[in-house]
Amino acid sequence: MITAHPSLLRELIERCETLRHRLAAHHSAETARQLEDATYTLCVITGTHQLDTALSAAHRQMTGSMKREQPLRR
Repeated sequence: MITAHPSLLRELIERCETLRHRLAAHHSAETARQLEDATYTLCVITGTHQLDTALSAAHRQMTGSMKREQPLRR
């Protein structure tokens, strides 16, 4: 399976979480649109259909990627 680079996943996770908190604090059409766009992108990258599922999948992918990239210790 092809996965996104961890830095892209991290950026999208942070963006979605920031926008979700901003929207909860102060609802605006612009923030809602931005969250919708970021959610769509994260869902496409993770192969999911809902934000919470996409966030979980992105976290799992990042964790798996970090485990594979760690150098071997002697």
